[in-house]
Amino acid sequence: MWLALRGWRVTGVDFSSVGLERARARARGHGVDVDWVLEDLLEWRPGAASFDLVMLVFIHLTPGDRGAVHRMAVQAVAPGGTLLVVGHDRSNLVQGTGGPQDPEVLFTAAEIASELPGLTIERAETVRRPIGDERYRIDAVVRAVRPVS
Repeated sequence: MWLALRGWRVTGVDFSSVGLERARARARGHGVDVDWVLEDLLEWRPGAASFDLVMLVFIHLTPGDRGAVHRMAVQAVAPGGTLLVVGHDRSNLVQGTGGPQDPEVLFTAAEIASELPGLTIERAETVRRPIGDERYRIDAVVRAVRPVS
């Protein structure tokens, strides 16, 4: 929504028809147009090099499935484009609050960075996000770009 409100052409993909309907309603309420796609990220195939920005935000999958989604995302990034991955860091289990409690679906920024061949890693770090009451969540953040030929 934030990107669409700033003039970006946005495609949102989710496997939940309920989630997409909520997103559609919010977009209508904000007066923005978003291309909503009901699809499982493990099966969806965007066009190669077709997006200036690809974001995977709090997508927590097992390592094999995560690798498949990351390969798809890397292929979708256009030359000069950016891939942004944000999710709960594995350290959040012990040191943070909330998020998935299965360590298999959590990751570190270094693990994500190693799964993005062909992109240049610009940022790969752990970020503490305050949520109040002196509590915080610990996220892994990776920003990578596809070099322009």
